[in-house]
Amino acid sequence: MPADIESNTSSGNTTCIVAGGGPAGIMLGLLLARGGVDVTVMEKHADFLRDFRGDTVHASTLRLLDELGLASEFARMPHREIDTLTMSVQGTEVAIDLSRIPGPHKHIALVPQWDFLELLAAAAEKEPTFRLLRSTEVLGPIFAEGPRKDKVVGVRYRGADGEVREMRAALTVACDGRSSTLRTAMGLRPRSFGAPMDVWWFRLPRNADDPHGLAGVLGTGAAQIVIDRGDYYQCAYVIPKGRDAELRAQGIEALHRGALALVPWLADHITSLTSFDDVKLLDVQMNRLRRWYCDGLLLIGDAAHAMSPVGGVGINLAVADAVAAARTLAGPLRAGNPSTMHLARVQARRWLPAALIQAVQRVVQRRVIAVAIDAEGASTRQSSAPLVVRIAARFRPLRTAAGYGIAIGPLPEHVPKFARRQPVTTGHASD
Repeated sequence: MPADIESNTSSGNTTCIVAGGGPAGIMLGLLLARGGVDVTVMEKHADFLRDFRGDTVHASTLRLLDELGLASEFARMPHREIDTLTMSVQGTEVAIDLSRIPGPHKHIALVPQWDFLELLAAAAEKEPTFRLLRSTEVLGPIFAEGPRKDKVVGVRYRGADGEVREMRAALTVACDGRSSTLRTAMGLRPRSFGAPMDVWWFRLPRNADDPHGLAGVLGTGAAQIVIDRGDYYQCAYVIPKGRDAELRAQGIEALHRGALALVPWLADHITSLTSFDDVKLLDVQMNRLRRWYCDGLLLIGDAAHAMSPVGGVGINLAVADAVAAARTLAGPLRAGNPSTMHLARVQARRWLPAALIQAVQRVVQRRVIAVAIDAEGASTRQSSAPLVVRIAARFRPLRTAAGYGIAIGPLPEHVPKFARRQPVTTGHASD
């Protein structure tokens, strides 16, 4: 580590603090470091090993890895590629084929998020102006003294040794998720759009000759997604909002019956799930801040806009936020004078994609998922799929558009030129 950077660290100073080592935080740290910015990422855990985090890397993010020069490293990581998303909605089959979307990647990759994050972190740690502080928890902002006393000038944090310290920076970026400590400390409250469901996540074993890919079944009163992860299935069982404790009280056998009613071919696998200790609850939230910044602080990813799991787009939207932020802020950060105008430009760039995706998610939640999991109303309504689903099943252009929206999304980002790298080749120089 260069002496000037080591000095900055020891004196509690850096140029940019990134709170949170998730996809947005690590990507932002990598890009800023490649742009010559002294950046410190604080991750409260000792490693990235958390189960049932989002594991989808969509086509738009795969293209970013190409531009970063990390495609070959990613290809060597264990992952699955899915080019068809198959859904059965109350008996109506809808197959979304990704082969028609533009670009070099016509699929979604499923990879453990800890592997993806370690890939980005390893690339970032090659840059002399990057540091990742693990087991380091951000406790809250610190503010300037004098007339600009509302300006954030750094953070208080608890380090790996348990000591509480301060670090100052020209800019702090909150990438600490939908329960953001910095957002709460600043009194920022996102507008909630609600959600009709929560999700139970669990694993089931998979045999080599079992069905592959991603399949979803939305029945009458229940719904389930089955994701092929190679040697196991990652399953999402959708339940009505707020009924976790009530449904758990019915026992694990009730979950067995519900899952098999939707996906009968899991009969040989479901008995391996013997306890609710192995079933994790995802409390589904969807919200968005009106303003993603204040003087000295920017919020991106789930800290600015928590997404529904519909479409599995949350990771990729957060990564796109990081790319836009790096492109806009690298220059001002190098100059040491990022302003609220620069932060506003980041929100102006990324607000529309977040708002559009959330609008679509709200429609799907209200018209498809809420209907599917409404067990009380199942006996009084027709069992046919909602009209929007039946129309999509008939018209291929609509399914292609849905594939584009999921795999690429509105306003995809590109890595800024200063952060691009050519892939390393093993051929001769003359090749």
